[in-house]
Amino acid sequence: MTHLISSAHLTIEKVGEIIYEHDSIELSDDARRRIIRSREYLDNRIEKEENPIYGVTTGFGSLCNVSVSKDQLSQLQVNLIKSHACGVGDRLSNDIVKMMMMLKIQSLSYGYSGCKLDTVQRLVDMFNSDICPVVYEQGSLGASGDLVPLAHLSLPLVGLGEVEMNGELLSGEEMNRRMNWKPIELASKEGLALLNGTQNMSAQAVWALLHAQRLSEWADLIAAMSLDAFDGRIEPFTHAVHAVRPHEGQIETAARIRKALQGSALIGRPKKHVQDPYSFRCVPQVHGAVKDTIRYVRQVVDIEINSATDNPTVCPDEDLIISAGNFHGEPIALPMDYLSIALSELSNISERRIYRLVSGLRDLPSFLVAKPGLNSGFMIAQYTAASVVSLNKSYAVPSSTDNIPSCQDQEDLVSMGANAAIKLRKVVANTERVLAIELFNAAQALDFRRPLVSSPEIMQIHAEYRQVVPFIDTDVVMYPHIEASIQFLNR
Repeated sequence: MTHLISSAHLTIEKVGEIIYEHDSIELSDDARRRIIRSREYLDNRIEKEENPIYGVTTGFGSLCNVSVSKDQLSQLQVNLIKSHACGVGDRLSNDIVKMMMMLKIQSLSYGYSGCKLDTVQRLVDMFNSDICPVVYEQGSLGASGDLVPLAHLSLPLVGLGEVEMNGELLSGEEMNRRMNWKPIELASKEGLALLNGTQNMSAQAVWALLHAQRLSEWADLIAAMSLDAFDGRIEPFTHAVHAVRPHEGQIETAARIRKALQGSALIGRPKKHVQDPYSFRCVPQVHGAVKDTIRYVRQVVDIEINSATDNPTVCPDEDLIISAGNFHGEPIALPMDYLSIALSELSNISERRIYRLVSGLRDLPSFLVAKPGLNSGFMIAQYTAASVVSLNKSYAVPSSTDNIPSCQDQEDLVSMGANAAIKLRKVVANTERVLAIELFNAAQALDFRRPLVSSPEIMQIHAEYRQVVPFIDTDVVMYPHIEASIQFLNR
């Protein structure tokens, strides 16, 4: 399918659909008109303007007072991209890079950036040809936008940098040769439009939200299986409890657990114990708070991906070119840190349920194996979960509270949003690993309850899971089963 880039609202789900279903994109007629009009207006202003225009007829950052002659405006933009490509660390995955490209195209299409149509179209052509620039994850302060990663994204436009094409790493020059393209000749302001913006942070936030939503849904189902396997009580999930503290996520979670366990022979049997530990009893309160966090972060990121975030802002209707701060990452840096904290708690409570399941309580064997002592069973799987959860707690320390001034103190308060994004991705991956280990344990524990069984929904998940991960009779090499459990959550 082909998605039209336009001023119509772009949803996070739509971005995921385009990337993962390998849809193509195309500039709408309206987007083309906006881009052309913005460029024509900027060219006319440059021709007539006697006063300096930041980043167009001046240097950048603290060099904003250095004028550049009109015959050097194009070179100024190329120099910007070259000098700002200072990325280090691991490569960003191709799906995130393609999200960056798409979101940059979307932002430029609003007609507030002054880019030429052929520049934006080249990004579209690269996207549709599945050409992914090599972008490194470290280097952005999330302040003047994502300067470093977006510089790497933009290098191939001028025949520089590297790309991945058909599984092969190529130079930007070789890409152009194979595609029969000429390097883009950047006009005034274009390099700045390409590099200023939050598309690196935003792409990673979109990626994280798509995965966080999936993991939140899995967390409820896995917790329901663990609750039943632990011989837990259903009463704490009664609607009347949550109606008197009506947080949306809390009510939603309690309802989901009740639905998941409807028809369970285990949940309905008489209980010897009066209360369950918090990790079971407070699932609505903890999982629900995570849901509410995801909901809030989604609202913020939704606004961000439907915005023009470069600088200066070109406003033809108002006859204005304004140097301001729409590139600053603070609006999404804070929410990304918030989401890292929430998902860290989701993994935290999951590990606590794992610990209970292996503790030899409520007629379950120690470490969920028939002959503990001779066998260690699931003892060390809990260790792994604990290790991962501990890392998550470290990653959940906010990046957005840090500040290191740069550019000779012109950029004196930075968001560190890109670092928040890097950590958020790690928290997402780690949370998936912990939930997978909980599923591994919960399925094992549930088998020890036979002939009693859980609800039809939970037993269906259990049956599907048993197609890829067997019941563990005696000690085996465990890591392949943990990896299979992780893949199961990615179905």
